[in-house]
Amino acid sequence: MNTSSLAGALDWLAGDSRGPTLILGKASAPFAAGLRGRHRLTLVDRDRDAVSELLRRAPSGLPLVAAAEALPLAPCAFDRVLLAQNFHTYAPGLALSEFARVLRPGGRLGIAYTVRDDSVPWVKRLVALVRRYDPDAMSGDYGTESLSALTDSAYFPHTETRSFRRWVPIDRPGLIAMVERTPTAQGLDADARAALLGEVSALYENAARPPEPLLLPYQVRCWLAEVDHTELTAPLDLPGDGLQITL
Repeated sequence: MNTSSLAGALDWLAGDSRGPTLILGKASAPFAAGLRGRHRLTLVDRDRDAVSELLRRAPSGLPLVAAAEALPLAPCAFDRVLLAQNFHTYAPGLALSEFARVLRPGGRLGIAYTVRDDSVPWVKRLVALVRRYDPDAMSGDYGTESLSALTDSAYFPHTETRSFRRWVPIDRPGLIAMVERTPTAQGLDADARAALLGEVSALYENAARPPEPLLLPYQVRCWLAEVDHTELTAPLDLPGDGLQITL
């Protein structure tokens, strides 16, 4: 994420809350970095090295090695649970019930995905060019289809969405390298791959306005949902004088 899109997404997902915030997964490291010093962060991933990377981005956070589907955390402990680019990697039924359990009444779950925006003319031409070699290329399967589990969840009955524009500069070698790394290019023989990359180079030259690079357009798509504890199947037993919800 670039600075403007990250700031906009974080401002919207975090809102006015400055309470405890749970950051899930290494892919959410930009959120950890953006909220460091502003929130009390708990940083979670099932991989120890990934937790270390989160902690590097937010050194004052509390690191925890755990699965999102089985969080060793007290009920109603967080104002926000935030994820980026990784909701599709979890078992949605188990994860959503855990997110609901650890959120306080009125707490919110925020999820962000950065997806390519193919509406810009030169990107349309690039996609059409690559699809001449593979009709299924650059299909943009980012994992956002998994968000249907959130919009259908009884734990989060009301979901808001918002998108933030992101522009990523890319020069000619960068564009050629990006296409060369695709499964389409990797699956071609040497002559066909050279022909494809030559056409990509020509497309860049026709679309760019030197010395400025081209700008790859993306959307940071965000989902924000308030928790509803009434559908939880077990009571929330809180320590001390905390609120207890018995169903």
